[in-house]
Amino acid sequence: MRKIAIINQKGGSGKTTTVVNLGAAVAEKGFRVLLIDLDPQSHTTIHLGLEPFKLEKSIYDVLVNEVSPDEIILETHVKNLFLLPAKIDLASAEIEMVNTIGREIVLREALKKTRSHYDYLFIDCPPSLGLLTLNALTTASEIIIPIQAEFFALEGLTKLIQTVQLVTERINPSTHISGVLITMFDKRKNICKEVAEKVKEHFGEKVFKTKIRENVKLAEAPGFGQTIFEFAPDSYGAEDYKKLAKEILIGGTYEKERAGKRPFKLDHINGTKKTKKKR
Repeated sequence: MRKIAIINQKGGSGKTTTVVNLGAAVAEKGFRVLLIDLDPQSHTTIHLGLEPFKLEKSIYDVLVNEVSPDEIILETHVKNLFLLPAKIDLASAEIEMVNTIGREIVLREALKKTRSHYDYLFIDCPPSLGLLTLNALTTASEIIIPIQAEFFALEGLTKLIQTVQLVTERINPSTHISGVLITMFDKRKNICKEVAEKVKEHFGEKVFKTKIRENVKLAEAPGFGQTIFEFAPDSYGAEDYKKLAKEILIGGTYEKERAGKRPFKLDHINGTKKTKKKR
């Protein structure tokens, strides 16, 4: 099973949109895909048409009450796509896990007990670098960082990369940044092109060729509890996530090679250069 965490502590980067639609695109290829909603905001759960407050159990019970994931994993309306949902009680999990022995690897150990087989695991991480995110990093072997094409896109990435480095050195040697995804891209905007160039400059071959274009249908789909392929199959969003899925699937054969050198030192990155206003 390829275990991939989608992470960026900056909100609005497209984490949930990527987890849901990339997962659905891979599932459509016939692979069994498990999505884990590790964000107390429960956006992945809501995106797939579920109402968190109506759920009896969630990922919280796996982390805090040692309930088996098999008791909680749900089949979604998308064939081959499964979900370990979240609800608001997950917000207190970090506090309740403080005294738990091996609290950084609770999720990893719990998933070892599941009897079901999945080909791909995608984890939607919260917009922070707390204990929940650490559990995602110790579980995943690959990390994808979505970066919105905007002025402050690279703010805070240094801390994220330092955290990944510490996890790699101390807890999970196999985890690494395998891909960087540019989202909300509009080739007509200079700032988008500038951000894309700067991301490429610092991450090199780790940057996916596919860019997720700015598309209103991607923003509307969650309100209907649907993936982009159900809501607007002919949209740019659907086209882009199909291309991304193809990159992910092909990348499985040479993933180690494309990981390349890890760019841990990004202390000098504070954003992008200001563009001059045209009169």
